[in-house]
Parts: sequence; structure tokens; C-alpha cells
Amino acid sequence: MIYWAPLFHFYQPPTQTPGILMKVANESYRPVLEVFDEFPRARATFNINGVLSEMLGLYGYGDVLSGMRKLAERGQIEFTGSGKYHPILPLIPEDEMARQIMLNQTANREYLGEAYQPRGFFPPEMCYSKDIAGPVSAAHHEWIIVSGIACPVDWPMDVIHRIDYAGRPLAVFFRDDILSNKISFKDVDGKGFIQHLKQLRQGEGDIYVITAMDAETFGHHIQHWDRLFLSQVYETLVPAEDSRAVMLEQKPLAEQHRKLFEYERSQDADEIRIVTISQLLELFPAGQKINPRPSSWSTSAGDIEAENYYPLWQDRNNQVHRMQWEHLDLTIKAVHKAVEVGDNPDSLEYAGLARNALDCALHSCQFWWASRKPMWNINMIDKGLVQQREALLNSVKAVSLSGYSQEQKREINYSAMAARHVFDRITDYLFMDQV
Repeated sequence: MIYWAPLFHFYQPPTQTPGILMKVANESYRPVLEVFDEFPRARATFNINGVLSEMLGLYGYGDVLSGMRKLAERGQIEFTGSGKYHPILPLIPEDEMARQIMLNQTANREYLGEAYQPRGFFPPEMCYSKDIAGPVSAAHHEWIIVSGIACPVDWPMDVIHRIDYAGRPLAVFFRDDILSNKISFKDVDGKGFIQHLKQLRQGEGDIYVITAMDAETFGHHIQHWDRLFLSQVYETLVPAEDSRAVMLEQKPLAEQHRKLFEYERSQDADEIRIVTISQLLELFPAGQKINPRPSSWSTSAGDIEAENYYPLWQDRNNQVHRMQWEHLDLTIKAVHKAVEVGDNPDSLEYAGLARNALDCALHSCQFWWASRKPMWNINMIDKGLVQQREALLNSVKAVSLSGYSQEQKREINYSAMAARHVFDRITDYLFMDQV
């Protein structure tokens, strides 16, 4: 048997506009959920970041949340943990990692209810380093998924390796990067995908394959891909009596073609099963203890060799990336100081504002849009920078109202001045919009 475990990643940044959110919900989120309604035996693992759950709830898309909740309650999908605001976890302090994981849990439990019971963890952009294993394990996750490029041993298809952190085993799953990217970039249709799955099995034993991609791929990034790919695959692999899919705008097949299709569908359905990732834990034995390579789902072998592990978010050769992280580092330290020294109502109020602003300001999109590979958007870069500056502004105010000594207050003012200098350098670069 071949076990296919698909993962769908739902995310929009905290700076997203209402218009784009509406477009994505209508083109992708609602159609994807409709596909699962049509195929009751379809299975999948969903990651939805808490910031998107909040936006869907606040902007009137409660039907998307209730649709996900319904699918989870009847066992069609499972949810994963993540970081609420989609930060690049290996690049932020460990206490910030733990906070993002906790905030994600809180937000999703509020909007998805008891149906939100994550056993696994999806690191944003699949950015992994050994530093994140501790916070992920401490939050009681049983497994983590990372990019296939992170695998340091022979490709696992019939065992599940594990990361051993402080004596607590954390199962690790690897995404099939090649197959996932074929789907994401429309390089394979449903029939070709199923053939690819069947060709992966070399022997007689059971194997598993995991694909993972943005949920927005289906219908938003690729128009009608929810129907042209997802429905086609599920129509083929789920038992015929469970399929309620309507083949839109398609003439009835001739009787002989219909019988041939049903035969092929039956053969494929007998050979391939669709499962959630957590179900694989009950189907396959444990492998060995390993240390996955630092990487992301956009990291190449050359990037790993050059120790440039997160090229779309912290490229060592990218001047804007260097300045963004310099500014963020100064901001994080200022916020931590503000929270530490708040000792009266006024100081605590500003420290709270700084803390909340920093949570949002950690989102990954501001760095992605500065990568020039080929993404470049000065407004998205600026929006992230403004969020950081808001956190910094309130931090300085909190410290100034605290009982700190004048010398200590001068120190944070100096940090603010240094951050302002970096802010201006980035802004000047954006004004010039160098190519």
C-alpha cells in the first residue's frame, strides 16, 4: 500500500489588506473546503496560522473557520501547531519562539474550538534548525515536518526517524519537495501525480509520501486548481460510492470510457490510501535518531553547502536583509527591556503595546519581499519596518516612565537612535529602489 499524506498551509500576513483576504477566501479557501465536503473519505493535514484565524473571524469569514472545524470534528482533517504570526523561528530568540507557539495555540483554540488538537508542528516556511526542537517539543507536539532537503540520511519511506531533544523523542517527517513543487507549479496533472506515486514504490512493502504546499495554490495562485487537480485526484483515489463530485463543464463519457475510468479508479484506490500525517505514526515503525539539516522549503543543496540556510529571509548577500534583521534585533532587545522594567500602570501600558506590536512585527513576509529572488515589494518591506518601529517607540516610552535610573534610560535611548539610523538607511534604499 502507498500512503499519501497531503498537508495544506493556510496563511496570510498581519499586514494583508481586506480586499486581498476576500479574494483569497473566495478563490481558494472556500473552494478547497467544498472539495473536502464532496469527498467524505478524503484526508489531509491543515496548518492555519493563528493570525489568519483571527482575520477570518474578524472580517466575516466565519464560514471558512466553521468549515474547517466541521472537517476536523468528523475526522477528515487534523490541525498542526505553528507560530502565530508566521515568524522564521530559527532566526528569533528561543523565548520568542515559545511565545509564538503559545499565541498560535491560543488563537486557534479560540476560533476553532476543541476541534483544534494539534499533534504535529509546521514551522513557518519549513525553516528548521536544531534550536527549534526544544520549544516545539516543550509544547507537547509529537512530530514536526521539514523540507526534504533537510534529510541527512537515506530517504525514509517505510520508517519514521526522530529527533531526540532532552530525552523526548520528536518524530520528524520530510516533505517530498520534488512532487510538492510539481503540484505547486502546475507541472503535473492528477493522473500524472498518481502515476508518480506508484513509481516511488520499489519493493513489496508499504511506503508513505508527504506533499505540502500553500493552500492558496488551489484556486488563488493557480486558477481552478482545486478542481483541475485536487478534485481529480480525490475522485480517483476515494471509493466511488463516496464521491459526490460533479464534473463541471464536461460532456458525459461514452459508456466504454466510463467503465475504463471506473476500473482504473478502482485499481488506484486499492493501491493508494490518503491519510493524515499523524496516522502515519500508527502505520510505520520508528527509525533512527537524526539531526536534520538547517533549511527551509526554498533552500537548495548549494545554499546548505554555503551555509546560507534561509535565502529568502536572511540571505547573507542581501543588504536589505542584513539591515532588517539589525533593526529587528535592536527592537527585540528594547521590548524585552520594557517588559522587564515596567513598574507602574503607565509604564506597563506602553510595555504591553510594545509587546503586542513585536509579536506582529516578527512575520516573515517583510523579509520574503526583500529577497529579490525575484520577490521585491517596497510597501511590504515598509509595512514590516513600521510595525517594528511601533514596538520600539512604545518600548522607549515604557522605559522612560519606569523607575529606571537616568543612566539606564539613556542606554535604551542610544539603542533607539541606532535603530532610527538603520530605519533611515533602509528607507533611503527603498526610495532609491535599487535593482
